[in-house]
Amino acid sequence: MMITFNADEVFEMAEQIERNGAAFYRKAAENFRGLDLSKVLLDLAAMEDDHERTFHAMRTELPPKLRTEEKFDPTGEGALYLHAMVQGEVFDPKAQPARELAGSEKPRDILRAAIEMEKNSIVFYLTVRKMVRLLAAQSRIDDIIEQELGHVATLSKQLAAAGN
Repeated sequence: MMITFNADEVFEMAEQIERNGAAFYRKAAENFRGLDLSKVLLDLAAMEDDHERTFHAMRTELPPKLRTEEKFDPTGEGALYLHAMVQGEVFDPKAQPARELAGSEKPRDILRAAIEMEKNSIVFYLTVRKMVRLLAAQSRIDDIIEQELGHVATLSKQLAAAGN
């Protein structure tokens, strides 16, 4: 049986992804206090907090009909992706990557994990954008995708600077 999702649930997933990202960056930053990497990670955490607020606002601004409507995905591809994600086949939006940090990770380990998280969120947001019919919401999602791409670029630069 296929699980269906309404817009409210999808935006709640997006909020959770952003909360998890912010928590990961804050915990990772603790491992590198006094280093430039700590500031970069804390800046990324603040940006994830902002994204969470944006998704929350988008969620609360949804018209009641769109909030609960389960047929907001005309092709059905978005629902298939979300179903795979919820089953853990793509990534788990409820996973809390910050809990997996032992405190002994090297900068390269943290940066690689962060890049993977950002890439997962970008794919998720591209799917959400495709599923959302409101043009204003699509534009705001586009802005977040651009910022997440910027996060990947920032993290990639840090990874290159970290060397082996």
